[in-house]
Amino acid sequence: MNAPSQTSPIRALIAPVTPLAQNCTIVWCTKTMKAAIIDPGGETPRLMGALKDHGLTLEKIWITHGHLDHAGGTAALKALTGVPIEGPHRDDAFWIDEIETSGARYGMPDAKVFTPDRWLEDGDVVTLGETEFEVIHCPGHTPGHVVFFHREAHFAQVGDVLFQGSIGRTDFPRGSYADLIASITGKLWPLGDNVAFVPGHGPMSTFGAERKTNPFVSDEALSDA
Repeated sequence: MNAPSQTSPIRALIAPVTPLAQNCTIVWCTKTMKAAIIDPGGETPRLMGALKDHGLTLEKIWITHGHLDHAGGTAALKALTGVPIEGPHRDDAFWIDEIETSGARYGMPDAKVFTPDRWLEDGDVVTLGETEFEVIHCPGHTPGHVVFFHREAHFAQVGDVLFQGSIGRTDFPRGSYADLIASITGKLWPLGDNVAFVPGHGPMSTFGAERKTNPFVSDEALSDA
């Protein structure tokens, strides 16, 4: 699956990884062909092969949150490439510390803990080639979850905050349903209905489509709450 459009300053390739079919995203600057891998949950050789197939040079590793399926392959990718790890927010450090325990539980023994080179805060900017992505702190699913947003391309990688027709779970430690709803409606919706997003699992959608039809956060559902 590819996004955004061919005329955009960025392109993206979605590569589901791990037994949990997590949407790892390879995003790149079309001018420089410098790439970031967002949420390398595992399958590092496959991700490196995808970079080679598209003629890309890895420049960054970006992490939306510290759960195993999103971050379990980060240490291996860092060891192989040496590129910096950016994200998530520091409030997810405890989840990163649990990666090896979680990996043993879910049959992913190669998952390792890591320390980001840069913890991210709301309002930060991360660079990729000659492009910039805005960092939006969206707690709820986890306390340190961040979203990566490219304003010109109307494109976001939202991790497990929002899905087509659903929202992230909030029954994990330090999860918060109220915080999640506030993150979606207060931080994502204002970015515009035309923003296409890659969720942590499942197909892409747009913020506008979810405002119309999502049973948890549509305008109608929230007005009836």
